[in-house]
Amino acid sequence: MLGSNLGDRLPILKEAKVNIAQRIGRITQESPYYETSPWGVLDQPVFVNQVIEMETDRSPEQVLKTILEIEIELGRVRYVRWGARTIDIDILYFADLIVNSPHLVIPHPSLQERRFTLEPLNDLIPNFLHPVLQKTTSQLLSECPDIGSVTPIS
Repeated sequence: MLGSNLGDRLPILKEAKVNIAQRIGRITQESPYYETSPWGVLDQPVFVNQVIEMETDRSPEQVLKTILEIEIELGRVRYVRWGARTIDIDILYFADLIVNSPHLVIPHPSLQERRFTLEPLNDLIPNFLHPVLQKTTSQLLSECPDIGSVTPIS
């Protein structure tokens, strides 16, 4: 999941994808871009979000390490949890793997609560079964309590 609400959002997301493809693995699918309401901290600019699917030969921990490096290189500064940021890159799933370590939880622990995540995810993998909740992406989206705005960018 890619997101940005500071700076020139679309070019930042595109640059993040170039870095991901060069350093982590091949991007196999991309959702449309969505303009989305902030979540968590509401008093901030709207986001542009996108979900990508990819293939990699790296471990989840290696992917996380590289993602954090890319975020810093693209100007990410962590001031406030869920606050405004130039770039945010999250691992939503890693195939059907379940990881629960101090630094990494997969599947992403809040994805079922976030419409801005589920809408683009549903574009790519509507029938994927969440390995913990045992519900498809479409089911999670239909049950999502989040009423935030999620609008495709044409």
